[in-house]
Amino acid sequence: MGSIEPYGTGDGKRYRVRYRDPDRKSREKGGFRRKVDAEEYLASVTVAAARGEYVDPNSGRMTVGELGPKWLASHVHIKPSWAATIEGAWRTHVEPRWGSTSINKIRHSDVQAWVADLSAGRAVRATGARRPLSASSVIRIYGVLAGILDIAVKDRRLNANPARDVRLPRKVPKKRAYLSHAQVELLASHSGQHATLVRFLAYTGLRWGEVTALRVRHLDTLKRRLNVEENAARAKGKIVVGTPKTHERRSVPYPAFLAVELAVQCEGREREHLIFGTGLSHLNPPSAKGGWYVRAIEKAQAVDATFPVLTVHDLRHTAASLAISSGANVKAVQRMLGHKSAAMTLDTYADLFEHDQDTVAEALDKARSAAVVGEMWGQRGDEGASVVALPRR
Repeated sequence: MGSIEPYGTGDGKRYRVRYRDPDRKSREKGGFRRKVDAEEYLASVTVAAARGEYVDPNSGRMTVGELGPKWLASHVHIKPSWAATIEGAWRTHVEPRWGSTSINKIRHSDVQAWVADLSAGRAVRATGARRPLSASSVIRIYGVLAGILDIAVKDRRLNANPARDVRLPRKVPKKRAYLSHAQVELLASHSGQHATLVRFLAYTGLRWGEVTALRVRHLDTLKRRLNVEENAARAKGKIVVGTPKTHERRSVPYPAFLAVELAVQCEGREREHLIFGTGLSHLNPPSAKGGWYVRAIEKAQAVDATFPVLTVHDLRHTAASLAISSGANVKAVQRMLGHKSAAMTLDTYADLFEHDQDTVAEALDKARSAAVVGEMWGQRGDEGASVVALPRR
């Protein structure tokens, strides 16, 4: 497939490899100090071409800055809010560090060092600010670079992705805060005009975007069900309405005590009007700095010293907790929350099922006692030996 020839340089003898690529274009690579190195390179090129794995060395000269926008543009299928998140990670962290780097110049060790710098707050970013990032943020930012290089591999610009198999920081699960029934009511009582909204979030498990996108036509008052069909997410300062997070519609029941409050919310509104807010525009998430939700928590804490600090999304976790404690099975909770599988629900709320281990042990003990007939130690045989009674068949 090729040939090897020696040539002279000021530093001594070198070897050059000449070959034709699968497209029959003439290629060459020089600078080999030893003939055996040139032979190994030619052999590797020959094998790669035979396997259909040949990569044009020139195609690897494309920079991350050239390939990144193409990768971002390919994400037309993802949610607007997530698209804005990864675009921000690209613009703020990935492009400043890797934009001018040719993809074939990126080394695994360089990526590993960059990930460590992100965690320690040493990495370059567009804003100039430097501070340690959470494990979730680091993993998300790293994922953008790794995704771009995955495309380079699929386009046959690289043989392998140098960003893969990098050691990433471990995410430490945050301890969740769950409210009791009394605490939900306490929070709602201090939420003013948003009292029904708070109760609704805490007893249906809907996400903020799903609740604020509910329209009057989504309610089935006879069956006390609501049909989750839309999601209102904030992206780049605007509310964008799309499908729910999993792209799947679902039907969620709501308790009878909410029926009257929902009827009041819907009074005077048409089928296409939103249930919460003005009915015409979607509610914005409450401000984390002095908004109505923060003030309601502060007032609740003044009454109940055990009242935890929690986000609006934590009310979704509260709904799961209240449902499980009331005896709902995992499959029902999964459908209520819109999880893809019951396994996901179990993994997410494993802490809520810890008491089930004691319940299982108690149930087994009761089952055995009911199945075993006779005295455990009281019966004796003819020769005076103790006999354990066997269960009847």
